[in-house]
Amino acid sequence: MRLSCRLLWVATLGLAVSFLFPSRLLAQDKPKLTKYEPFKLTADLSHLSDKQRQMIVLMIEAAQAMDDCFWVQAYGDRQSLLEGISDPALRDFAEVNYGPWNRLDGNRPFIDGFTSKPLGANLYPADLTVEEFNAHLEKHPGDADAFKSLYTLIRRDDDNRLVAVPYSRAFHAEFSLAANKLRQAAELAEDPGLRAYLNARAAALMSNEYRESDMLWMDMKNNALDIVIGPIENYEDQLNGYKAACEAYVLVKDMSWSERLKKYAAMLPELQKSLPVPDEYKQESPGTNSDLNAYDVIYYSGDCNAGSKTIAINLPNDEEVQLKKGSRRLQLKNTMRAKFDLILVPIANLLIVPEQRKHITFNAFFSNTMFHEVAHGLGIKNTINGKGRVRENLREAAGALEEGKADILGLYMVTELFNSGQLTEGELEDYYVTFMASVFRSVRFGASSAHGKANMLRFNFFKERNAFTRLDNGQYRINIPELKVAATQLTNKILKLQGDGDYAGARKFMDEMGFVGPVLKEDLQRVERAGIPTDIVFEQGIGVLGLEPTKPGPDRR
Repeated sequence: MRLSCRLLWVATLGLAVSFLFPSRLLAQDKPKLTKYEPFKLTADLSHLSDKQRQMIVLMIEAAQAMDDCFWVQAYGDRQSLLEGISDPALRDFAEVNYGPWNRLDGNRPFIDGFTSKPLGANLYPADLTVEEFNAHLEKHPGDADAFKSLYTLIRRDDDNRLVAVPYSRAFHAEFSLAANKLRQAAELAEDPGLRAYLNARAAALMSNEYRESDMLWMDMKNNALDIVIGPIENYEDQLNGYKAACEAYVLVKDMSWSERLKKYAAMLPELQKSLPVPDEYKQESPGTNSDLNAYDVIYYSGDCNAGSKTIAINLPNDEEVQLKKGSRRLQLKNTMRAKFDLILVPIANLLIVPEQRKHITFNAFFSNTMFHEVAHGLGIKNTINGKGRVRENLREAAGALEEGKADILGLYMVTELFNSGQLTEGELEDYYVTFMASVFRSVRFGASSAHGKANMLRFNFFKERNAFTRLDNGQYRINIPELKVAATQLTNKILKLQGDGDYAGARKFMDEMGFVGPVLKEDLQRVERAGIPTDIVFEQGIGVLGLEPTKPGPDRR
């Protein structure tokens, strides 16, 4: 297929071609900068060998390439945007948001001259509609695999025809740099599993084929370091939900905490059988190779660094790998602790009744987050009626519904494990009250975030079922018995929507429940006025860790 110079230029500049010279800044949006609390991202590296410390530097340098790719996917030409912003604070704000749209305010533009963010970001032409996309596939059914691939950009050629451009071609320079760094890190790796994964991931970036590297990542057990890198999550694509966005995490494993978590991975098959839905909605068996680990994350880039910051990971997303190997749940302990101390506790002190605040604990927050990630691997990946993958059937609604499932199913699992004596730390009330306080934290991520939307759904569902009571003074009392019943009901509803591949039902549920009502809006404004940050922003990098960058060497691409 012919790809002209014009096509490749559009693939790198994307949306920015229409906005090369943004006019004035919106001064009224300056206070939104206070939503992010700076946090220095560090970890104890004293136990690592010299080779491992060198590997960290190489991994961070590989991760930085993903940042450049995500800028293109989310917006377009980063340099032209930032050069047009004279206010340093708002320039920083654009960096945090990877573009001129506020991710924690429904993607509302905060720079004059920009309209609403396209639903497909810059993963598709800005003017592309779902109708045109589907009409193309009806006319050209042979394009379906490439057009629906996680790993292609959709662009227009010189004749205005839609074409799919593989990421390995669109981001050849960035992926080549990252692959080179990963191969250099592999040469230093003492753990054979980590070495095999790094080499396979480097090859995947260049081939657009990721399954083999995902399999090897699942086989890796004894690694002290890790890097999650490449096009992974599809939240940025709110047009179709097909396209994966580039990101990276560089991680140091906490061996002692990871040891504590091992026992829960073995319970996944039994947990699947106990789900509160008819048998046909839990007929799939999760892989038995799943594991849980705790990490300190020392570098974020790309999608996971945009707006609200990730505190836990459940990967890989490839359903075939999940069914064969299971999945890995990585708890990002240092980032989690920062959000608990800087955000969740202040919110609880403002909105939760005093007599229940003793139940706000880091252990409960950590466990709720952990079982959220476990819950991603449970349920069903293929519809029960032969319609194919759940993700493809639910399209742009899939992300929010999956996050809602993981949240509520995680709480269900905590209850089951606590009642059976498998989970013994704290009181059961700790998990429920901390869970509800976390709803107020996460709903602030806004409707443009799958996690924010999921929390809106849950808050309104709980409200209808009297799972909490709002007192006249604006504080909330959690009604534990009613919350338990509501959690089971919501679990059942979401799992059935997914198993049926019911797009219309999912959209109806989100339209009816996925909003912030006037009372909740008032309470969130109280949180804002109290100066409680919505999220954190990182001071991070090689220098923050006290390491030295690598010296330029031969190009091994």
